[in-house]
Amino acid sequence: MMILRAIFLLGALALTGSIVWAIGADDRGLGPVLQEMLSEPWSVVTLIDLYLGFFFAAVVIFIIERSILVAAIWAIPVFFLGNVVTALWAVIRLPTIIERVRG
Repeated sequence: MMILRAIFLLGALALTGSIVWAIGADDRGLGPVLQEMLSEPWSVVTLIDLYLGFFFAAVVIFIIERSILVAAIWAIPVFFLGNVVTALWAVIRLPTIIERVRG
């Protein structure tokens, strides 16, 4: 379990690093980049896939968390910060997830 938690943490750190890199590497800003992406059909498909994954992650968070408030505090940022939040939640909650899944 520790190895899996470490992998999730490394993934969150790598994704955070790539976000920081992208912010510094492109001076166009997010708006023009999104406009360009939305003009490409496969980019639209990718964004739909991404946000469906965010939705599924949020549902899992609401299933696992015992408090609706705690679940909302974790799930809502997933739609803005993405899988960085999902990975950090998994690092913290992995023992609980395994316990709940095993019943």
